[in-house]
Amino acid sequence: MSNEPANTASSRDVSAPSADPVPSHFQSFLAFDFGLKRTGVATGNRLLKTASPQATIKAEGDVRFVQVEARIREWQPDALVIGVPFHPDGAAHENTRRAQKFARQLHGRFKLPVYEVDERYSTTEALASGARDADAASACIILEQFLRSLS
Repeated sequence: MSNEPANTASSRDVSAPSADPVPSHFQSFLAFDFGLKRTGVATGNRLLKTASPQATIKAEGDVRFVQVEARIREWQPDALVIGVPFHPDGAAHENTRRAQKFARQLHGRFKLPVYEVDERYSTTEALASGARDADAASACIILEQFLRSLS
């Protein structure tokens, strides 16, 4: 996997790079906007190319993964999508590495494909839209960006 950030029109699968990383039979997705204390969650599907916010996970460590597992059981997604933040110039920073680690942990624990999406400005966009839960709204923005990139 490249260390280059994904651009806004593409995604990367952290489990296995591929020329066409998202198989057409993958229809449902669960997205996460990772944060140290709060992780936004959204669900969406390929057909409608829309996402719906879900309750934000307000937990850290193993407790966070218990809640993620419950969401995966509830929604049974074909794959997971993770927002990965970068500096405006595309450079990685500490939260970039944290989100990528979270993506690897999700893949390792749940054995689902995990796709990374460049999430620069998703929280800013969510706050500007007046979202009551900026984390869940950011997860929606991340997932809709991912869904629009699919053919």
